[in-house]
Amino acid sequence: MSETIVCVGTVVYRDDKILLARQAKGHSLEGQWTIPWGRLDRGESPMMAALRETFEEAGIVAEVEGLLGVQELPSPWSGWLGLIYLCKHISGDPEPQDWEMDAARYFTIAEIAMMNEPVEPLSAWLADRFYKEELNIIPPHLSNPLKPEGSFL
Repeated sequence: MSETIVCVGTVVYRDDKILLARQAKGHSLEGQWTIPWGRLDRGESPMMAALRETFEEAGIVAEVEGLLGVQELPSPWSGWLGLIYLCKHISGDPEPQDWEMDAARYFTIAEIAMMNEPVEPLSAWLADRFYKEELNIIPPHLSNPLKPEGSFL
């Protein structure tokens, strides 16, 4: 049995736009626009990994508002688990900081609909739900005795 891999993704918004980044040549999702997304590093908290991935893939400093949900990933990533967070833009201009992405920018729903480039299906679905105000977050609860930040119960 193989080890379970935990990934994190972020739906980052600024005003009426959400952040997408385009996967660079040589990446498994080459040429597709996606939400910032990646694996946890050993010993890293999921929430901190989500913020790190957002900065690395898009150059954006963001703040987690809550957990959107958990996604079991399909083949070829069977056994991988994704945690997806809703984040608000704090600072920075969209610009990839690593080799995995070759572009990043904020889009309105109309701009996404008019794109001539592919948007990864889960990212497109999340964007659509964001603009229809159908995303439900689980916010951190300050009364949690263990640790409110990073606990979504």
